[in-house]
This record gives sequence, structure tokens and C-alpha cells, in this order.
Amino acid sequence: MKKTILIWMALLMIGALLLTSCSQKTGTDQASTADSPTAASQSPADTQPAAETKGAAQTGTEGFDPYAVANRYDVGAEMFQRQDGVDYGTLLKDVTYYSTVAGDNKQINILLPAGYDASQTYPVTYVFHGFGADHTAHIHEDSYLVLLYGNMLHQGLTVPQILVGMDMYTDKLSDKESKSDEELRYIYDKAIEETGVDLMPYIEANYPVKKGREYAAVGGVSEGGAKSLCTGFRWLDKFGYIGGFAPDTGVIPTEYFKGTFWNTPVFETFPQPTAENTPIYLYLTVGSKDPWNIDCTLYYRDVLNQMNIKNQTDYVEGYGHDADFWGQSYYNFLAKVFR
Repeated sequence: MKKTILIWMALLMIGALLLTSCSQKTGTDQASTADSPTAASQSPADTQPAAETKGAAQTGTEGFDPYAVANRYDVGAEMFQRQDGVDYGTLLKDVTYYSTVAGDNKQINILLPAGYDASQTYPVTYVFHGFGADHTAHIHEDSYLVLLYGNMLHQGLTVPQILVGMDMYTDKLSDKESKSDEELRYIYDKAIEETGVDLMPYIEANYPVKKGREYAAVGGVSEGGAKSLCTGFRWLDKFGYIGGFAPDTGVIPTEYFKGTFWNTPVFETFPQPTAENTPIYLYLTVGSKDPWNIDCTLYYRDVLNQMNIKNQTDYVEGYGHDADFWGQSYYNFLAKVFR
């Protein structure tokens, strides 16, 4: 009898020890799960770029609606300055390619993002300059856009992408200096076609870029703002994101600057998007102190609204037609493309 009792006591002690061991292991596993990094707790540099999880071409990342987010125009000066410990990417200067539309070579500046890896693929933003400038205007060493993009990427405010500073001059390069403003206006118009025919295929053939309109953006300022609108609407099948910052007249017919070469329209009206090629994000903006392009920007907005083409158009108090405004505008655009 005593022997039986001892056996039962021994079995009970062994069972208690096993239960304690199981309990301790379960607690350890739960603690490990709680301490492990999740998508919410990782730094932006550790997470997958939002563009990787995009769904249909007309939507951004699930749950992100660029139109639901108000644009800001109070971005501090530090965002446009070089900061310690920030990688501003790799600048490729005066990259030359042949343009069949120009019948000559053209040049571009290319900014590869911090952490660039040729084995990965990236979305692309094409940057259009203003009247009289070239491919170096917005993308060069220590330019406001290079520094802004580097600082935004460092802070997780935008996604890794390739920026291409293009030259709207689309003609024989040796004749460029002899062209009048009126001649330049119509030569710049040729960049609309050239972007889709020559520039984009060159970039796609020589750099690791994502294919599809949901991975391509075009933005520009002033005359470049007009041409970015024209290019985006000419190539709705290629561009999902379109930005025109204080765009000039000449996109569609208007009453502004009538009788001048500035007024000659590229389109009779905006091409009507289909369900498959509606812009993911269409952004127009103009400052209240702009001396030229308030009326035409707001007119473009009204026509787009009448056509039921969704857009986010801002009329911003206090800003003129200058680099201060371009910086604020590009901040908003970069914060929303490819999210």
C-alpha cells in the first residue's frame, strides 16, 4: 500500500513539473511574438515600398486615397537643405540618348535613390522644367528637388523611386541657342510625343524600372506644368500620376493670352479617360501671387470638373511663381505618388 502511494506521489510530481515547463515555454513564445518587429513598428527603411502592393491601376495602396489627404504648403526650409547623415542618392549627369522625334541626341539628368540596388525595380517620376531651362534645372547637385527628395525618403515621407530630369527642347541641339521664344514654345510641344516614343523606352531599357502606368509619374512647373499635363493626358496608358504646378496656357483653348503663341492649345479639350486609364492622382496648384497662371490653372480645374475627371487643385495664398512654390508643390506630389 505504501509503495502504491509513493508511486502515485511520484507521478503527480512529474505531472506538475511538466505543466510548469509547458507554461514557461508558452509565456516565452508569446513574449517573442510581442517583441518582434511588425509592419507598424518597423522604420520606413525596413518596410516594403508601398508600390509593391498596389492593386488595380486606378487605386493606390489599399487604404490610401491621395485625394483624401490635404496638401500642405508650410514645409520648412530644412527640408530643402542638406542634412548630416542623409544619403541623397546618386546623380547621373548629362546622360545621352537618341531621340527619333528630335532627330538628334538629347540629354537627361537621372537621380537614383539612396540605397539603390540594380537587382530591384523602381517607379519613375519624370520632371519637366520651366520655359528656357533644361534637364539640369531641377535635378542637379544640391538642387531643391534633390535635397527635398533625399530628406523625404530618409524620413519615410516618400517611396524609393528614380527621378528623371528631362529636356523639353526636342529639335537639333546645335540650333538651340538661335531659337526665339515662339519657336521654343512649339519645339517644347514635341516633347509630349517624344516622352512616350523615345524617353520612356530608353529609361525602361537601361534602368531597373517597374512597368505599368501605376509606376510612372510626370510633373512640371510653369511651361513644364502645361507640358506635364499634356504628356500625362496624351499617354494616359503610361502615366498614373500627373502634376501641373502653375501650368501655362496652351493645354486646351482659353481666353488667356489670346492671340499669342502662349495660347495655342495642344488639345481641343482634355482627352476623356476610360475606366482603365483614369489618373490615380491628378494634382494642379497655383499661388495667389502668381503673375501669369492663376486664371488658366483654375480654368483647367473647372473643365476637368465638368468632364468628371477627378483632380485636386489648390489655390494657395501667399505664393508666387518661383522655386519656393515649386518646392512646396513637389513635396505634396512626392508624398502621394506610388503610395
